[in-house]
Amino acid sequence: MRQLTFIEPGKFEWHDVPAPRISSDTDAIVRPLTVARCDLDFYIARGIARHRGPFAFGHETIGEVVEAGPAVPFRPGERVAVPFQLSCGRCANCQRGFTNSCSSFPFGAAYGLKATSGTEFGGALSDLIYVPFADHMLLPLPAGVDPIVAASAPDNIADGWRAVQPHLQARPGGSVLVVGGGENSDGLGAMSVGLYAAGAAVALMAGEVLYLDDDENRRQRARLMGATVDRLALAEGRSAERQFDIVVLALGSDAALQFAIQSTGPNGVLTSVTIFLDRTNAVPLTRAYTKGLTFLTGRVNSRSVLPGVLACIACGAFHPEHVTSRTFTFDQAADAMTEAGPKFVFCRQLR
Repeated sequence: MRQLTFIEPGKFEWHDVPAPRISSDTDAIVRPLTVARCDLDFYIARGIARHRGPFAFGHETIGEVVEAGPAVPFRPGERVAVPFQLSCGRCANCQRGFTNSCSSFPFGAAYGLKATSGTEFGGALSDLIYVPFADHMLLPLPAGVDPIVAASAPDNIADGWRAVQPHLQARPGGSVLVVGGGENSDGLGAMSVGLYAAGAAVALMAGEVLYLDDDENRRQRARLMGATVDRLALAEGRSAERQFDIVVLALGSDAALQFAIQSTGPNGVLTSVTIFLDRTNAVPLTRAYTKGLTFLTGRVNSRSVLPGVLACIACGAFHPEHVTSRTFTFDQAADAMTEAGPKFVFCRQLR
């Protein structure tokens, strides 16, 4: 079968590799239908996040079941969301919801990201992917949900969702600030994750959602999802004018981190969904301590939050399609991977 393989920054190749086979009653083989480019994929392709190739690429996918073991509650042809992290659903970590660190797999096990775990699990930009523990891993795509719209649900949409959903559940009607950024920002920006967080906050009926970003294109996309928008303007010396119950940091710079802490209200929650590339960072801990701020960082638990994400998309209140800037065929993926844009979706067959 064909598999898109990352070789080095700016270089991808289509390789012929053996097709996966079922070896257990709980296994499934899935054919990817749509694959979204994760924010991290863009930075790997550009060489900003340094990952050594070769390895299979792509990990945000909606697919259809091709074959399933007798213990898997799906039949061929059914459409499913595939969490990008591998998990068994049975170990103590999975039972606690920590599906980003399942004990049955190497730490960091994921599709399309061999460098995070040291083990190749295949990639979504392939003819087929092998899904172990598919009775736990796979989730049905809700009826009426377009696979293009939901393509990023297994990672970036879920990442934005977890930054606001549990905190708005604890504080109904709370105010939300998203510190956004992307490929043209000062620091590594989780360009689509911040937008998804803003859209999810609107869908979850936050009292106010303010999205800050220096890029007009991304501001317009946040506006389409119902957020109030403004420039971030940290380079111009902007300081926090007010404070919010919930803050999402999607820009990995010291200036953005300090601004986010300043903008978090007393006993508020700040979640960083970006990756800081510096070995150390300046953190105003005295201010955070005085406020009683809760600071969260780390990888999303994809499988644990996906049911809520898919249900919210299906209900019609959440519109991740406003983040998607372009769609391509699978054959165009190798050439398009380094192009600028908040979210690309690669389709097996364009509509």
